[in-house]
Parts: sequence; structure tokens; C-alpha cells
Amino acid sequence: MRLLTLLIIRLMAVVLLCLTVAIGGLVWDAHRSIEADVASTATRVNQRLQSLYWQHLIFRDGIQRGSLVPLPNWDTVETQSLIAPGVCVTFGLPGADRSKLCNQVEALGPRAPALFSAAYLALLGSYEPITQPLSIHNQTAGNLVTGADPEAAQRRAWREISTVVNIAVLLASGIAVLAALMIGHALLPAQAIITALKKIEDGQLGLQLGKFKSTEFNHIATAVNRLAATLRQTNSERNALTLRLFQVQEDERRSLARDLHDEFGQALSATTALATVIESSALPDRPDIARDAKAIAKTQERLMGALRTTLVRLRSQSIEEVGLEASLRQLITDFNEQSKTGTVYRLHMAGRLAGLPKRIAVDLYRIVQECLTNATKHGRPSEVRVHVERHSARDPHVILTVEDDGGGDVRRIHTSSGHGILGIRERLAGLGGSLAISNAPKGVRVFALVPLDEHGITA
Repeated sequence: MRLLTLLIIRLMAVVLLCLTVAIGGLVWDAHRSIEADVASTATRVNQRLQSLYWQHLIFRDGIQRGSLVPLPNWDTVETQSLIAPGVCVTFGLPGADRSKLCNQVEALGPRAPALFSAAYLALLGSYEPITQPLSIHNQTAGNLVTGADPEAAQRRAWREISTVVNIAVLLASGIAVLAALMIGHALLPAQAIITALKKIEDGQLGLQLGKFKSTEFNHIATAVNRLAATLRQTNSERNALTLRLFQVQEDERRSLARDLHDEFGQALSATTALATVIESSALPDRPDIARDAKAIAKTQERLMGALRTTLVRLRSQSIEEVGLEASLRQLITDFNEQSKTGTVYRLHMAGRLAGLPKRIAVDLYRIVQECLTNATKHGRPSEVRVHVERHSARDPHVILTVEDDGGGDVRRIHTSSGHGILGIRERLAGLGGSLAISNAPKGVRVFALVPLDEHGITA
């Protein structure tokens, strides 16, 4: 999940929590306010009834009487005005019918939904009515019962909650939009840092992140810049080491090729000549000696063939002597002559390859040699095509493409534990080049690019 989405979800969770707490407070406040309305209504109506009694008693000269006179009409508009909305008052003389007077509960708002009413009653319960005796002239005139309509608190709570919820929804929507904009703007450096890390992963180590307004992002940017600098230094040291290793490898190959040619080649030639002499001088009555000498000569011939093949793979000094173009032609010729499966190797060259530096020429030669060996070893191609082209425009470079129709799989090449592809990558990395291996229509295509401007070559 993206960080922006995660932050907005958490923000909305906090808003929802605050809204829940606010709703709970409103419900509790509505519940308490109804209780306060019931108590104040009971006090006001009690005082009103006492006033009516005293006025009636004085008017009837009942203050001198020993008993109370009948209660005058008390359920009037004036009395109802003293009753809070949603509150009911019940009163009657002892032994007489009781009458009930309520104020309109509809004034508190619309009816609450059934689910809300059920939850309200389950959490807070109903109201206990307040019972107050009405005492006139030291006599009890009856009990005044004041209670709340069960719907009163629910209507009031629902009205306040509905208002708050509507406002909260608008606020939450506004907060979500503003938070998304603000958080998204604040996280813009993160996208820049991710882009920089991807470029570092692709090998673009020359980038430098600038300063950000956030201190934390500045620390991360500094770490990324240091990482890029460290990788640049490491790659530079590795390329230098790789160059040295390949140089040592070429020197060892030349030395080994020279030793094989001078020592083993001469020894094999001498052995062949000696076998020929033995065969020709063998006595007629000893045909076995002639036969053995002939077999030795044939064995020596096979060894000489193997030696020539090994020398072809080892020697690269011909590049210094005849150049890259002639060396590649000879390499293709050797592969065609040594092919045992009928594979045809073709070479196409374009551009001026003769002016390439020794290092680039040797590495290109070795890369072509390794690609031809891999194509032959890991498949059964009928044709392998090698294309080498030098471009000398504004962006001078050499392109090498080796394509076969042997039906190889790129995925196996990438997961192979061999060192051939690794060696090609290391050679190209030392030259500042790049390598791409993909599927061809019937096999595998190897594409390598070597820039020439890094080596001071522009034409």
C-alpha cells in the first residue's frame, strides 16, 4: 500500500474516533439535559400549582377553612408553557382522577431511527419520573409526577447527532482532500529519492540529490548521495581490477600459447617425424612395428589438431599484428572448419574497425569468441550470425550482435551458474558498455554496445 494512502486512512481513522467520542458526548449531554428539564419543570409546575391554590383559597375565603377546596383548572396554556418540550406532568387530588399535561415532543426534532432508539435504550435506559408532594396550608394536596417522554432524549440526541454528523462529514471530506494535497506535497521528495535509487540500480551513479525542506528527507538524500559516490568509487576500483585481471589473463594466454607452440608443437612434430622414420625403416618380417609407428603418427596428427584448436582459443596477439577485422574473419573460419554439427558461422562488419584501441579490440574479440562458444555448447544452431558495426557520428560507439537459431532460452542463461556471461559483462563494464540478452525468432540474441568517446576516440 502506498504511503500516502496509508496516511490518509490513518487520518480518517483518527477523525472517525474523534467523531465517535463527540457523538457519545452529545448523547450523554442530551440525556442529562432531559433530566435537568424534568427537574426544572417539576419545580416550576409545583410553584404554579401552589400559586393557583393560594389564589383560589383567598378568593373563596378558604384560608380560614380547615380543609382544602377543589383545585381550580390547572391544565391551562399558562401551565403548559412552563413545561419543557418532551416532558409530561401528571397531577390530581387525592382520591380523584389524575390528569396529564405534556408539551410537544415534536419540537425536539424528527423521530430517531429504530436502531438508534434501541441502542440508546440499551446503553442509557429510560428516565425515572420525579414525584413531588404538593403541600397547601400544611395539608397534602396530592403528588405531582413529572417525567420525560421516552422519545424526548432520543429525538434531541438524534437531532444534535444528525447536525454534527453532517458537519463532520463535510469536515472529514475537506480534511481528506486537504490532507491528501498536503501529505502528497510533503512526500514529493520521497518520489525523487525513489527515482534516484532506481537510477542507481540501473548504474547511473553520477546523480546528486538536492536539498529538501524537510530535515529528515535531507538526511536520506545525503545518504543516497554518499551511496552513489561510494558505488562510483567501488565500480571504478572494480573496473581497474577487472582490467588488470583481463590483462594478466591475456598475458598468461599468450605465454601459454607460446609455450605450447614452442615446446609441445616441436615435440609433437619430432615425434611424428620419428614415427615416420620407424615406419619406413621397419624390417619386412616385422610388420607390427610399421603398424604401431603408423598408429603413433595418426595419434600425433590428432594431437596436433587439438593443439592448433587450443592455440586458436588462447592466442590474441594476431589482433596486434593483423587487426580486429582479420582476427574475426580467422575466428569465424576456424569455427566453420571445426564445426562437427554442420553449423554455419557468418560475419558481417561495418565501419572502420581497424582504428580501435588494443584493449577494445581484444575485448570485442574475446566477447565474440565466448558468444560463439556458448551458442555451440548450449544449443544446436544451424546458423550463427555475428554483426560488428562502428558508428562515428556525434555519439561514437561500436555495436556487436550475435544471433543464433539454436532455440536457446534466455531464462536459463540468466540463471546459469557458468562464468561465460559474467566474463562478458565484466569486460563490457570495464569498457563502460552495456549488455542485453533477449530471445531471437529461433534462438538467442546477444547485444553489446561499447562507447568510444570515453576512450578518447571520436572518429
